[in-house]
Amino acid sequence: MGYDIERFVGYVNEGLLCSICRDVLEDPLQAPCEHAFCTACIHGWLVHHSNCPEDRQMIDVSLLRPLYRYMRNDLNRLQLHCKNREYGCEMVCSLESIDRHERECEYSQIPCSNAGCTVQIERRNLDGHLAVCEYRSRECPNGCGYTILSAEDTQHNCVAELRTELELLRSEMICRVEEAKHEMESRLDSQRRHMVQKESILQNEIEELKSQMSRMMSDVRSLMAAERQHRQELEQAELEKREL
Repeated sequence: MGYDIERFVGYVNEGLLCSICRDVLEDPLQAPCEHAFCTACIHGWLVHHSNCPEDRQMIDVSLLRPLYRYMRNDLNRLQLHCKNREYGCEMVCSLESIDRHERECEYSQIPCSNAGCTVQIERRNLDGHLAVCEYRSRECPNGCGYTILSAEDTQHNCVAELRTELELLRSEMICRVEEAKHEMESRLDSQRRHMVQKESILQNEIEELKSQMSRMMSDVRSLMAAERQHRQELEQAELEKREL
């Protein structure tokens, strides 16, 4: 939908009106036949139709283009009243700057920022409302440090609140201790498994070394026996040599 033509100051050229809603163009698009529309209006129209609502020429979304520059300039220069005029705002802006003004307008109706409050109030009166809002929060004046809503003042009990807070902290601490305990047990189990695995590997290596040493001792004994046999043969040969 376009901008309500009643908000504008002075004459508005017919070419700057949407061919569908007949209000001043908002976020405009133009068809090849040069008829202009609000983006929302023409998109809604083309859901059920495939032609221009003015001259019935065939059009498609892909054929829509931005408004000619000179028309955009004329559109942006139009002067109109703020939408909060009924609440007392007397500002008149160009169409180009109206959105920026209305985002900051002191007469805009905005919701109270306190959770649970449904009041809509003018931006300029928000601070005053927040000071008396029944949903405003503040720190307990008795020093317990608990944040309370004004509506809960009569129900607030410092001792009960602190006891509840203490129980929550105790429960949280127990949970954290249990988590730390489980984590340590998990780490110890992992280290224990690692040590057992390491011990098994070392034991295998020791057995392999023992086996190698046993083979070496057997080889040494064989060499020593061969040496004795060789010495005996040499001695026998020496005796035979002497006899000859």
